[in-house]
Amino acid sequence: MDSFEINKIIAAVLVTVLIVFGISKVSDMIFSVEKPNIEGYKVEVKVGDATATQASADSQIDISAFLGLGSVDHGKKVFKKCAACHTINQSGGNKIGPKLWNVMFRPVGSISDYKYSKALTSYGKEWTWEEMNGFLIKPSKWIKGNKMGFAGLKKEEDRASLILYLNENSDSPKPLP
Repeated sequence: MDSFEINKIIAAVLVTVLIVFGISKVSDMIFSVEKPNIEGYKVEVKVGDATATQASADSQIDISAFLGLGSVDHGKKVFKKCAACHTINQSGGNKIGPKLWNVMFRPVGSISDYKYSKALTSYGKEWTWEEMNGFLIKPSKWIKGNKMGFAGLKKEEDRASLILYLNENSDSPKPLP
């Protein structure tokens, strides 16, 4: 191989490298993009409004139509999820959670022989149809700071049935609205 052939090979490699880098530089000049002053995107979230909207929507349901979705028999089955922490018997005692005999329409956090969280003792309301429904959706969200670690009941039929079952398990069940 003579020196002329070697020169052609070196010239071809050099021209290829120059073309690749040259195209890169020329395209950067043609398609220049201004970089923003602040890197990233600002995401705005309205946390307070969403919580208030959901709480007001939950409290504005037609309670008689809602309770019509449930049955006491189905509520007894749903209560099995609650039975790990609560009792429903009249003579039953407290477990991890307070006993739920006579829970409907009594003040929140009012059993004297159970240690409630500060959030429940200072809540100041009673367990009405609407309060119990809202609480059963997601207890930690309805009453912030309570100790109940239950995820909640998403199905309306389950909540309505459980509320009917809790109402039936009292000394004097309230008539349905």
